[in-house]
Amino acid sequence: MKRALAVSAFALLAIGCATMPGGAPALSAADYAPILAAPDRLVKLEALQGPDQADDAARKPAEVLAFIKVRPGDTILEVEGGRGWYSRLLSAAVGPTGKLYAQYPAEFAYGDGAYKGRQDAGQLKNTTIVKSHFDDFSAVPSGSVDKVIWILGPHEIYFTPQNAPGGLGEETKTYAEIKRVLKPGGEFIAMDHAAPAGVDKKESAQANHRVDPAVVLAAAKAAGLTYVDKSDVLANPQDDRTKRAFDPTIRRHTDQFLFRFRK
Repeated sequence: MKRALAVSAFALLAIGCATMPGGAPALSAADYAPILAAPDRLVKLEALQGPDQADDAARKPAEVLAFIKVRPGDTILEVEGGRGWYSRLLSAAVGPTGKLYAQYPAEFAYGDGAYKGRQDAGQLKNTTIVKSHFDDFSAVPSGSVDKVIWILGPHEIYFTPQNAPGGLGEETKTYAEIKRVLKPGGEFIAMDHAAPAGVDKKESAQANHRVDPAVVLAAAKAAGLTYVDKSDVLANPQDDRTKRAFDPTIRRHTDQFLFRFRK
């Protein structure tokens, strides 16, 4: 019964998109409500920290997905999928005619158990797992992706974990790879925890898992991507941007930027 409801949820989104006039439909947060209401998002899967739906109020996925404009049939590369929280939603949103590449570095071993738990539960049937550094998406063909989505992760190319002393990817090569895999007109969506303006990108990433939004804007521009627009849906002016992103007093409520770029 739960599986039937999940399929029905996707069908409602696909039908809504298909019947809207004027070519590519304008999507709103309401279009993603059936996917967010899927029963499996209420269940704590193995290797996950809790039910997916528990974080909806803070993470505002309907509004974020509406900004990204994920549609049935899209091919998406999700950079640094983490524990697959957004992977679950993106996979459902692109549907059986779409494809999701969920990428994370092998050094982030927590992803192994999380993605296995999701796949064992019947999620992510249209998803290919890509284990690589951020500057090597060689598993993804050139010009094949409608959208590259990097949620809460662009700072990671300036972060050096203990088990990867050489880092997780070089900045210029990373953005070149993003551009390479995108189709002409394809979009790059970047979201991250904002750091204070002008702060050193490596120091901020290492200490607080944050990045100055201007760093991402400059890196994308240098790669030949065009800035299109932004959303303030996860902005929080009460955050002074100096605390670690995982500090319990600010966790899930950091000041977050959300940008769209186009190839």
